[in-house]
Amino acid sequence: MFFLKKNTPLLSDLIPDDYIDIHSHLLPGIDDGSKDIEETQHLISSLKAIGFAAFITTPHVYYGVWDNSTDGILSTLEKTNAQLDDTVLNAGAEYMMDSYFFDRLKKQEPLLTLKENYLLVEMSYLSAPIQLYDIIFEIQLQGYKPVLAHPERYLYYASNFDELLKLKKSGCLFQLNLLSTTGYYGTAVSKITQKLLDQNLYDFVGSDVHHQKHVNALNTKLQIKNYSSLHPIIQNNQFFKRPFL
Repeated sequence: MFFLKKNTPLLSDLIPDDYIDIHSHLLPGIDDGSKDIEETQHLISSLKAIGFAAFITTPHVYYGVWDNSTDGILSTLEKTNAQLDDTVLNAGAEYMMDSYFFDRLKKQEPLLTLKENYLLVEMSYLSAPIQLYDIIFEIQLQGYKPVLAHPERYLYYASNFDELLKLKKSGCLFQLNLLSTTGYYGTAVSKITQKLLDQNLYDFVGSDVHHQKHVNALNTKLQIKNYSSLHPIIQNNQFFKRPFL
């Protein structure tokens, strides 16, 4: 007797036509994402063909690497939007949680959020900052809600999953990188992704698109099981719907 194996869908099959992306690097020449306006235009066109409807792009803010300021990001945003035909970007930022960011918080410098007080943050892939929980506390003390980008990619938590639970209990919201569900970043990341999904720990999703290779990878098959759990998380991104003028 032959049994038909259910076909595994492509990641792009799960993206609805009204999808709002909250994590990308589409502003040209400002970090390790798009290099110029032509690449930005091409990336946006490719993403819209998949179902992306709106973009809150999030350039890196990382002292000594990408020293982007709020004014600089907003200036680049304005120039970029002036060169786009039928798409308007909004911008937040992806802040590296380190000692320099801690100092920035204590000085109460203006920060770019995804919406209202939702602040996208990341950590080093090598190790968590020594002051991690002090930084998270200060973020909340300043009235922000930390949204931790791609927690599944911090592989030092692979053998210490309880630390991710601690981060969640400390007030961090979790943003899944869509490509983590396909094995794009490796098997270890996929395993952590599955575990976080199984425990319903994700709040939002993001593409984290930097270049065309990332866009192309959205059209690959999922590696995670029980992919139906992705639907409500993707839908949660509708929270970030706002006027895109």
